[in-house]
Amino acid sequence: MDKAYFSYENFKKDDIRGVDAKFEAQKIAFAPLAFQAVNSLLELGIMKIIEDSGDSGITAAEIAEKSGVSLYGISVLCEMALGMNVLKLSADSDEANEKFVLGKIGWMLLEDDLTRVNFRFTNDICFQGSFDLEKSVKNGKPEGLKVFGDKWVTVYEALSTLPEKAKKSWFDFDHFYSDIAFPEALPIVFADNPKTIVDIGGNTAKWSIACCKYDKNVKMIIADLPGQTKVAAENAKKEGFADRISYCEGNILHESTKLPENADAFWMSQFLDCFSLHQITKIMKKIYVAANEKTKVYVLEPLWDKQRFQAAAYSLQATSLYFTCIANGNSKMYRFKELCDAICEGGFKLDCAHHNIGSNSYSLLVFKKA
Repeated sequence: MDKAYFSYENFKKDDIRGVDAKFEAQKIAFAPLAFQAVNSLLELGIMKIIEDSGDSGITAAEIAEKSGVSLYGISVLCEMALGMNVLKLSADSDEANEKFVLGKIGWMLLEDDLTRVNFRFTNDICFQGSFDLEKSVKNGKPEGLKVFGDKWVTVYEALSTLPEKAKKSWFDFDHFYSDIAFPEALPIVFADNPKTIVDIGGNTAKWSIACCKYDKNVKMIIADLPGQTKVAAENAKKEGFADRISYCEGNILHESTKLPENADAFWMSQFLDCFSLHQITKIMKKIYVAANEKTKVYVLEPLWDKQRFQAAAYSLQATSLYFTCIANGNSKMYRFKELCDAICEGGFKLDCAHHNIGSNSYSLLVFKKA
């Protein structure tokens, strides 16, 4: 289905009531505290205790006893959670016997995969660095990245050295979105029976391994930074594909980095959003030199104006701020037209577009030389 369920026209409406607008504004004003309140509820196991109590609910004193957290701590966290509708009061609650139950929003925070991945990524990768968002916007650099060290220009160079918790949250976030689209993308890519595919930004080799499992004859070449190709090689070896996956190491933006020539296809999964529009055109010009007239270029991206639901569009718009203050300072999650225009400026034309791929509404764009 090509038509997004969530309409771009929604952004033109401003029909919220004034009293509701004021409440929404307070959510923004206290957002950092609200976020960390939920993080505390999750990390201290309080939300799980409340979920386990079911519809009958549980009192603050009982939560304190089960969690080992003081009654004071339980009261401030749970009262804030009530205000956010993360928790609700049981139907038989009164002021003398208040019992907490998990609300629908709380369930999403605790059990929904999309929300959990986004939440952990925000807390472990983005939260501290987001204080430097304004400076990042002014300077065009990821000023918040310094929370992980001061020797990195982009987060990609730092990935292999991130603290384990932060590293896990980053890769969980990165893989959660694109990996879900792979089963639907594979038949589209292999409809032309490609023998050689260059996987640019192959990262941990998830796509290349998926291709090798899908087609027993395909040869994959992963083009990525040395730190990433090392991890990819280890994963490829574990899966038994060391003889079918090779590597092209280097920074794609450097003039010295040359891509393998005359491959049947080039593949980029959630890669181009890591670059500015100008850099995207530069990358495509490099692919143009390596490609022939029959080569197809596949771009898998989540485009915020091609989403089925508002929650997904919002998540992508928020992810752009991660790029601004943590990742590189100059890229974002793109709209369909602006990404296509930048790619076509590099010498390509859009052959076809497949939207709403996977549960996260990815778009698989297919290009050929113009």
